[in-house]
Amino acid sequence: MKVNQQLLQINRNFIICFIVSASLSAVVAQSLLGYENHLTTTITIITGYVVYFGIFSVLFYLDNKNRYKQMSSSLIKKEILSMISSFGVGEIIYLGIRWPSLYYFLEINIEPYIASLVSEIIATACYMIAVTIFLRKTKTF
Repeated sequence: MKVNQQLLQINRNFIICFIVSASLSAVVAQSLLGYENHLTTTITIITGYVVYFGIFSVLFYLDNKNRYKQMSSSLIKKEILSMISSFGVGEIIYLGIRWPSLYYFLEINIEPYIASLVSEIIATACYMIAVTIFLRKTKTF
């Protein structure tokens, strides 16, 4: 099986972003201990998104800036559109798992930082699998 360097880079970036985002989300969840569970869940996920996509954008840019300088603009547009579509499907799956699982864990009185970490692990694993499959199926990488 041929190893696809682009997919490896994207998955490496996912893991780096996951570690930082999950850590900060757990801190935020724990700091919101006295709030209602739906607010804790929503604020924790928003924080995770801001951190995740901030870091991912920088890493993706650094990994691909030279590559995109050599590509035609039509190929860049096609690749970016395909990536946005794949990430969009992944995000739907991620949110469909992350919000309900975090909320449920908080409802059954699991410590907020543990609830956040467990729901983040589950949702991110599903996200990574979905995005990788869609990027392969669309032959983006």
